[in-house]
Amino acid sequence: MVIGAGIIYALFGMAYIYGGMSTKQTWFMGAVPNLFFGFGVWHIVRYILQKVYGDWIPKDEAFYEEWKDRWKKQQRTIAIVTIGTLLFAYLMYSSSEYRYYAYNFAYMYLLYATVLIQGIISEICIIEFMKKQLNLLMERMTEINRKNLEDALKIERESIEKAAKSEQLKVDLISNVSHDLKTPLTSMVGYIELMKKEDLDDTMQDYVEVLSDKAEKLKVMIESLFSLAKASSGNIKMNMELISLNRLIDQLLADLEDRINASGLHFVKIMTEEDTHFISDNLHMYRICQNLIENALKYSAKGTRVFVKTYVDQINDKERVCLEITNTAGYLMDFDKEDIIERFARADKARTSDGNGLGLAIVSTYTSTLGGAFDISIDCDQFKATLSFEREEIAVSELADTAELLGIKEYLE
Repeated sequence: MVIGAGIIYALFGMAYIYGGMSTKQTWFMGAVPNLFFGFGVWHIVRYILQKVYGDWIPKDEAFYEEWKDRWKKQQRTIAIVTIGTLLFAYLMYSSSEYRYYAYNFAYMYLLYATVLIQGIISEICIIEFMKKQLNLLMERMTEINRKNLEDALKIERESIEKAAKSEQLKVDLISNVSHDLKTPLTSMVGYIELMKKEDLDDTMQDYVEVLSDKAEKLKVMIESLFSLAKASSGNIKMNMELISLNRLIDQLLADLEDRINASGLHFVKIMTEEDTHFISDNLHMYRICQNLIENALKYSAKGTRVFVKTYVDQINDKERVCLEITNTAGYLMDFDKEDIIERFARADKARTSDGNGLGLAIVSTYTSTLGGAFDISIDCDQFKATLSFEREEIAVSELADTAELLGIKEYLE
């Protein structure tokens, strides 16, 4: 930069001493200081940029906006410096004695050209530096994102492990408490049965009956709790076999006939004529369907109808055997599906019925364990529970052999 300034000064001195030079000579001589100026400007600008922005590390995903803001500031700076230098060159030329002796304006044009050329060199230097800086920032941002993702995954894993551990502790607690309650409850039931055989007056006999009824309900609740805990922990043993949904429903409705007749509800069976065989655990399927029907018995409005419907549906090129139970609720259903299948959640919030809040939770857990799907839909006072199980491909010979073993060959035909 000093050499370039010295050459410019020498040119002005030559113009003053010798009365100026031709335009061609001026431009030719002016190219030399521009080479020195350009070399100096390039390194000075790079040094300044490196000093100011070299340690910049993006903190978040908004780094590109920061980069654009810095770019704009640099453009404003280079524009101000260029205009200021042009003004300085004009003042320098106008105050020089050369303008009184020169017979052309080549020196003035040379000064302007020098300023513009150095401005262009500075701009090129800034562009190159900022492009490299952007690439570095992208690489750093990728690294930061990767680290953030690893941290997030680590936190997520820890959260899942903590939740799983907490859930397992709950399951273990319920299992242990349920198991520990069984022994004293069995003793209580035994003593109550002995008291029934004693010669008691009518009042005491009524008390004993109430005790017996409450103990039986407590027993059912504890067994439900224990079953739910086992299913939730995955420690439930399944005996998968070929079963018929239609036959299972017929058997279940026959077993519950007395309760159905006493309920005042009218059960309507709509059984499909299609084959409803599928692979599942007969005992747990019975419990699932029993809970759904008992749910309808507990919470339906008196004198209404309960529809029990079986059908075969085609979903995604897969046949699914389905059960649909629809009843009219005797209470305001101000809840959604997620609420009602939670443990201990009851649709009848006033608790005017005999539910314990575990029936649908057991249905949901058992159905999921058996690989089926359980859904609930609510439309005003209509409550619909739907079960569906995918039917696997079974060879005709295998089906015939199984049917013969189960004694239902004629039924299948």
